Amino acid sequence: MFRDLVKERGDYEVGSAGVGAFSGQPASRNSLTLAKEHGLDLSKHKSRAVTVDLVENATHIFAMSRNHVAAILSDYPEADDKIYLISEFAADDRLRGRDLTDPFGGDLSEYRETLEHLEKMLPSVLAYIEQTWKAEAGRGSTQGD
Repeated sequence: MFRDLVKERGDYEVGSAGVGAFSGQPASRNSLTLAKEHGLDLSKHKSRAVTVDLVENATHIFAMSRNHVAAILSDYPEADDKIYLISEFAADDRLRGRDLTDPFGGDLSEYRETLEHLEKMLPSVLAYIEQTWKAEAGRGSTQGD
């Protein structure tokens, strides 16, 4: 979903990985269904586990739950300054700071609920990146000239 949000932008590279994922697995049936309903194609998506290379190369890591944040920090403490709870920046007070449940293995309604929450959260995530990291990168290059 975030990849679709920034698809017209050449300055974003979006990846996805899971703390409990087995690499190479296709998207779940319910993910495929919802993606198709929203005009997205996950037919070629393959899961991958979080790796040291992914963590080192990421400028930002957004996790769905505090448990995910803790699991990543346990294995990769160097990610401390770039990992966030995805709901941390939500404009909706009812969603801000809330853990999102991974719907994997659940029914379609659980997937829909997670999707609805992500639709509300992702614009705020993009705004955070734009207002902080992107601004800092721009200032840094200007000062370096």
